[in-house]
Amino acid sequence: MHEESELVTGEAVVLDLRVAKLASRALAMALDVLLQFALLLGAVLLLTLVVPFADESLFLTLLLVFVVLIMVGYPVVSETLTRGRSLGKMAVGLRVVRVDGGPIRFRHALVRGLAGFVVDFWALGLFGAVAVIVSLCSSNGRRVGDFLAGTLVIRERVPEGPGYAAIGMPPGLEGWAAQLDLTRLPDDLALASRQFLARFRELRPEASHALGWGLAQQMGNALGTPVPPGVPPWAFLAAVLAERRNRDHARAFQAYVAQVEAARGHLPRPSAPAPDQPGYPAVVTGGPPAAPSHWAASPAPPSGPPVPDDNPFTPPG
Repeated sequence: MHEESELVTGEAVVLDLRVAKLASRALAMALDVLLQFALLLGAVLLLTLVVPFADESLFLTLLLVFVVLIMVGYPVVSETLTRGRSLGKMAVGLRVVRVDGGPIRFRHALVRGLAGFVVDFWALGLFGAVAVIVSLCSSNGRRVGDFLAGTLVIRERVPEGPGYAAIGMPPGLEGWAAQLDLTRLPDDLALASRQFLARFRELRPEASHALGWGLAQQMGNALGTPVPPGVPPWAFLAAVLAERRNRDHARAFQAYVAQVEAARGHLPRPSAPAPDQPGYPAVVTGGPPAAPSHWAASPAPPSGPPVPDDNPFTPPG
């Protein structure tokens, strides 16, 4: 189950986040536990082959080391490298974030990993009973490790819907966007911007402005260009994403044309008929031939300049 949660950042901005509750977190935890036990089984098989059979104390010592490394090191390393996602959370579509909505760091992952091993699940947690009880008592589904680290787990994967319609180019920014170097735009920043544009009308005005401006600043720093004066943050983000999509489509079309041309190059070309053979084009004199009468005439283009809108940056519906 998921529900909307209101979080207040350090700038007193209220954020709406989809907090992951017990069911989705339990599924992600089960996937991670299966992977950890598979690693433990591999460690036991390795120790039986390496450690002498008579040295039982050495075997137990190394086994304890492997247990700690796998049960604590796996979540800490995975959540640190992926900014809050273990393999189980990736599969379910969850992510660990700070209570202010920012990405976690190593210290957050370390506190969560140690608390999960000692308190929430294994050593004193009665195989997850403590984590379940604390999560049920928490409005945001947080366990002991989340309270100690100042984190919570949110639902990162947003279902596709009307908000994921194609992002259009804001009027007046076509020429500016065409000059951008988009090779330095990170994929995760582009995805975060797309998710923001899909939901920014649903957020509170304060949260929408703060998140949009923060994403625009990050994108401007990545591209090496500031937000143009007078351009709203959402329009800046939409222009960059629309230009990126248009370039991707153009490259895909060029690749398709190249493949078609390469395929045609392997086909035999028809030989041209000789001048005295049927099919040789006759010499045509005079003006160009008249168009057939059944062809419809093309409508004349509208005259006069287009009427500008009062607000060229109208948010997408």
